[in-house]
Parts: sequence; structure tokens; C-alpha cells
Amino acid sequence: MLLDADDSQLVLVDYQTRLMPAMHESTLVLGNALRLVRMAELLKVPVVATAQNPDRLGPQMPELEAALEAAGAQPLSKIHFSAVPDGLSALLRPVQCKPVGNARSLPRHLQRAPQSESGRQSVVVAGCEAHVCLLQTALDLLAEEFEVWVVTDACSSRTERNRDAAFDRLASAGAELVTTEMVAFEWLRTAGHPAFKVMQALIK
Repeated sequence: MLLDADDSQLVLVDYQTRLMPAMHESTLVLGNALRLVRMAELLKVPVVATAQNPDRLGPQMPELEAALEAAGAQPLSKIHFSAVPDGLSALLRPVQCKPVGNARSLPRHLQRAPQSESGRQSVVVAGCEAHVCLLQTALDLLAEEFEVWVVTDACSSRTERNRDAAFDRLASAGAELVTTEMVAFEWLRTAGHPAFKVMQALIK
């Protein structure tokens, strides 16, 4: 099973100013998060960015915040460690609006509920800390019957042991473990894609 850009959404978890300096390999991890956002913008993949208790842990890292704004990302502040109880599912799978009024009085194109982004079932997720907020968010998304793809080289914890334990648990629960380059080339599928050269430059 390969990732499909038209079926994907990207969720970035808690790359915040008071958290990232303590993360293992934080520079590498943040760089890959930036690549993911720019790739998503390029291929029109919707993006959600969460922030855990931002009054305490601060905003997104400045360079990531700028990329998120450029990509039209939806922000989500949360207090739970998992983003799902604070509304992530509603952002990823919005309720379809029902047509208003008598069906006979409506033009034909309004007589059915419009399609929404709810058809995108693959959630590409990355973030910090891997064994806390990322883990709990991903497990809740699996419980909500999304396909979850965890981008391992864009995730971190304060220690490698905690990060790797999270990956082991996520894989056992049914999440797919991938890397930033795997996401890039699976979203593209072919060197003939119009975005191939730009994407290639992003990951080099």
C-alpha cells in the first residue's frame, strides 16, 4: 500500500519553541517537518498543526510557523496530550452539510450534500514528543479508523529510548512507519510529475 497525495492529510504535532530545544536531533527533526509542510503545500495536501498548551510551551518554531501560514494550515490548540479530544477528528473529517429547503425548490446541483475533505483517510503525522502527544494522537486516529502514517525522521522525544518505544508501539497498533523521502516519492509516484524537480530540491 502506497501513500496517495489525493487521499492524504498532514498533521504536525507540537513543534513549539519551549519544547524543541530539548528534543533529540531537534535540528534534523524540525528540518524534516519543514520539508513535509512545503511538500504538502506543493501538492495541495491539507495541513493541521497542533500546539500543546501554547501559553506554557510557546508558539510553533518561527520558521515552521511561516511555512504553515504559506500552506494554509489549520491551527489547533490543545490541552489533552492527544489532539483528538480537542477537535482534530472534526478538522480531518468535517461533517457534510445537508441541503437546506424543500428538495423540489432547489436546483439539481444542490439536492445532494456537497463532497468534503472527509474522503481523505490517510493521515501523515509527525511531531513531538513521540512517546506522548504524537503517540496518543496517532493511536486515537487509528481508533477513529484513519490510516496513520508516522514520519519517523520528523519525530522526536528527549531521549532515543522513548522515541523508539513509541515507534515500536505504533507499528504494533497498525500505523505505517515511513520517512520524509518515502512520503515525497509516494506522493509523487513518478519522475514525470510536474512537481518532481521542486520536490527533489526540497529533499536534497
